[in-house]
Amino acid sequence: FHLSNIAKIRPILSLRDAETLIHAFVSSRLDYCNVLLSGLPNYAIRSLQLVQNAAARLLTKTRKYDHITPVLSELLTPYTPARPLRSLDAALLVIPSINKKSLGFRAFAYRAPYLWNTLPLHVKEASSVENFKSRLKTHLYSLFYSLP
Repeated sequence: FHLSNIAKIRPILSLRDAETLIHAFVSSRLDYCNVLLSGLPNYAIRSLQLVQNAAARLLTKTRKYDHITPVLSELLTPYTPARPLRSLDAALLVIPSINKKSLGFRAFAYRAPYLWNTLPLHVKEASSVENFKSRLKTHLYSLFYSLP
C-alpha cells in the first residue's frame, strides 16, 4: 500500500526524499520482527523479498522486470589498495565517506561494506550460501557468548 503511494509521487521526489519515505514506511516494517522470520522456509520469505526488491526498484528507478541484484551490487565496490598491502587478500569492500551527522550511516551503501569488513576472513570465504550462513551464525554466537 505505502509502496504504491510512494511510486505515484516518485517522479517529483529527490533520491534522498524517496529513500527517507521507503525507509520510514517499508523497510522499518520489514525489519520490525526479522528475528521471527529467521527459520522460515523460503516460500514464506519470498513475498517479503518481493516487497524489498520492489522498494529497491522504486528507489533506483529500475524497471519492474529488470533484475535488481546487479543494481544493488553496483553500490558495493571491492577494496583494491594502490600498493601491495596485507589487506589485499582480506576481501574488503570500500566504505563510502558520508556525513555521519545525517542518517547516511544507516544507508545500505555504507552499512553493508562496514559490516562485511568486520567479519573474519574465514566467514567471508565460505564456499556456498549455506556454508556462509553456518559460519556467520557460529561467529555471531561466539561474539555474543564471549561477552562478560
